[in-house]
Amino acid sequence: MTPEQAKKFKYWQYRTIIATMIGYALFYFVRKNFSFAIPGLAAEYGISNTSFGLIMTVIGLIYGLSRFVNGFIADRMNGRWHMSVGLLLCVLASVAFGFSPQILGIRLGVAPHALVVLFGVLLVLNNIFQGSGFPPCARLLTHWIPPTELATKMSVWNTSHSIGASLLAILCGYIMGTMGRDMSADQPTLTAIRDNLLRLNPSLADDSVKLDLMVESAASHVGAWQWCFWIPAIFALIGAVGLFVFLRDTPKSVGLPELAGTHTKVEDQNDPAAYKAFLREKVFRNPLIWILAVANFFVYIVRFAVLDWGPKFLQEARGLSSADAGWTVAVFEIFGIIGMLAAGWATDRWFKGRAHRTCVFCMLGAAAFMAIFYVLPVSIPMPLLVCVLAMAGFFIYGPQALIGIAAANQATKSAAATANGLTGIFGYASVFVSGLGVGAMVDWINRIDPGQGWNYVFLLMIAMAIVGMGVFMLMWRAKATGYDEQE
Repeated sequence: MTPEQAKKFKYWQYRTIIATMIGYALFYFVRKNFSFAIPGLAAEYGISNTSFGLIMTVIGLIYGLSRFVNGFIADRMNGRWHMSVGLLLCVLASVAFGFSPQILGIRLGVAPHALVVLFGVLLVLNNIFQGSGFPPCARLLTHWIPPTELATKMSVWNTSHSIGASLLAILCGYIMGTMGRDMSADQPTLTAIRDNLLRLNPSLADDSVKLDLMVESAASHVGAWQWCFWIPAIFALIGAVGLFVFLRDTPKSVGLPELAGTHTKVEDQNDPAAYKAFLREKVFRNPLIWILAVANFFVYIVRFAVLDWGPKFLQEARGLSSADAGWTVAVFEIFGIIGMLAAGWATDRWFKGRAHRTCVFCMLGAAAFMAIFYVLPVSIPMPLLVCVLAMAGFFIYGPQALIGIAAANQATKSAAATANGLTGIFGYASVFVSGLGVGAMVDWINRIDPGQGWNYVFLLMIAMAIVGMGVFMLMWRAKATGYDEQE
């Protein structure tokens, strides 16, 4: 490149990173808000953990499949249109979810099956559209960032996950704790909420003080969960417009040459058959991609167990308020940001781009801090409780970011989105365990051993982190990238 081209390239590189970071963070605003609505939905409509877990499982699988399909699309489509239109469709689905009771004319009480089905349908649609978030980013970033810098810079980009989730946690925690209608003086509302909570968790009958506090809190903010969908959707709508305005596609689309050292033979061939053969070689018959995909399954079990169930677990098992639970999950995400940055830096600095080696140590750290959290007594001061859970987030988010980086490097920029789509299927197949599995486990154990369901969940998470570490070790000797130029 000439000096002028290098300067222009640097400008567009940072513009692309920043635009996609903000855009992908806002995808989380209209995706993970369901987790913070769960306590309100459970209290107002008596929806069980098993039902929530089933919904999480279905939408997780749909999202994984959508990411896989969108991976194929992203490797062939303009990323600007792909992301902006996808985010706009997510906004529409999220707004509709908030209006679900009004659409069916349902009032507070035991939820009819029609409401649960409508929730599921709208969340499925949302997660179909959500698949247009990460794949175009994976493609764009491998076109704008050289392989020798990808772990560091894409780790910075990957903080968008945690930035979006942590800001959403704070926002939704505030919404659930301050908004909604105050129905605490309405006896039918109090009775309906009390009956729902007792049916979902019979052990509350033995702790009348805790039950009264939960009933009063829920009755004071009836319908607050709806604002968890409407308010974040406004921010996401602004983001969809911003993506269309600020984002561009590859360097060629702004008159710049492609990155040196990232040339692939398939770029010279306008031949669909040659490209299919390239995908088979670099993705579908590449054992390293399959190892990363299986490892992703275990990483996401641990991550989603905290992210999806954290607000409910922290309120039921640790006695935190809605706002405190929101802040705790936010701190988990914030430490995840630090962990991602540290893992990316360590990968380029110490492991010469071999992200899979960094992941081995990250999974060991995640298992250790989940074990510490498990043995902490209920009476432990809240700051210490938050710090231990946050350190688990610090370690688990390193692999969550690095798997995408490793898959993109192994598959090369010409198949990065497809490779990430494949690893994404395994990551979101984890909802069989983190969604339906956790929800059913908690309900079942609480019936036979009241109040102990969440303890078994943490034992499961520790085991999953250890197994994940072992999977990463299978590719310890692998090279950093799959480019032909690599020595």
